[in-house]
Amino acid sequence: MSDQIELRHLRYFLAVAETLHFSRAARRLGMAQPPLSQQIKRLEQLLGHALFERTTRGVKLTPAGQLLVRRARSTMEKVDEDLAQVRRLGRGEEGTLTVGFSGSVMFTELPAAIQSFRHRYPKVELRLRELVTSAQIAALLNGQIDLAFLRDGDPTEGIRITTLLKEKYVAVLPEAHALARRRTLSVKALEGEPFIMFARRMGPLAYDRTIACCEREGFRPNIVQDAPQWLTLVRLVSAGLGVTLAPACVARVAVPGVVYREVKAACRTSIDLGVKVGVESVLARNFIEIANRHLAD
Repeated sequence: MSDQIELRHLRYFLAVAETLHFSRAARRLGMAQPPLSQQIKRLEQLLGHALFERTTRGVKLTPAGQLLVRRARSTMEKVDEDLAQVRRLGRGEEGTLTVGFSGSVMFTELPAAIQSFRHRYPKVELRLRELVTSAQIAALLNGQIDLAFLRDGDPTEGIRITTLLKEKYVAVLPEAHALARRRTLSVKALEGEPFIMFARRMGPLAYDRTIACCEREGFRPNIVQDAPQWLTLVRLVSAGLGVTLAPACVARVAVPGVVYREVKAACRTSIDLGVKVGVESVLARNFIEIANRHLAD
């Protein structure tokens, strides 16, 4: 027989202390009275003190029993809360989740997905990090982020990439540009124009897809300037430094002096979800489920 006090001893004790009746306590616990009486006697032996005064009319707590009631309740409440927290963690309802995202993804329904996640899982600490695609891949590999919402995610060993959404391109033009008078235009119409783009190192596949879109029309864009963020890039267009092709969602950025025009082309850019192979958590799966509902093509 164990010489250690166990949690079950405290549960049995509290049931008797709260009913002051062994038979009623046994019914509450779903057990027979004799084993319950034996366990209470065992607890008293382990403590070296009587917890109840037993009379023909019932039982009442001794001073030691009264103290143990207060302490046992506190102990059981703490244990129950700890176990509840473990269950919440196991269900992905508590903990910390770090999500990376490319700037242009914030012009899609990702903010709505973030809001839904926060509403459904208020105890989760959600950390958001804006990073270019190449930096997100590195952050996934070294464990700095748990999920990555990538613009044209490059296939990378150790990273599982899933396409959530495919977007058309739009032409971004200075408002005074001659092509701005058209409602739609071909990519070919941009031949010979100075282009502003991201540097390839920031997102190789996104860069290559934009170049390929022009090359299908028989020309390679003349890149005169690069920019680190879409807002900067659009402002440079408004300043008359050049034109560019952008994901359709970027047209939500209202900047004076800029117009967005639909492009007639089969080429597409994608929003991809990146997760490190083998380390997807319940927290991450919960976020992915919500993001899929908001972003799925």
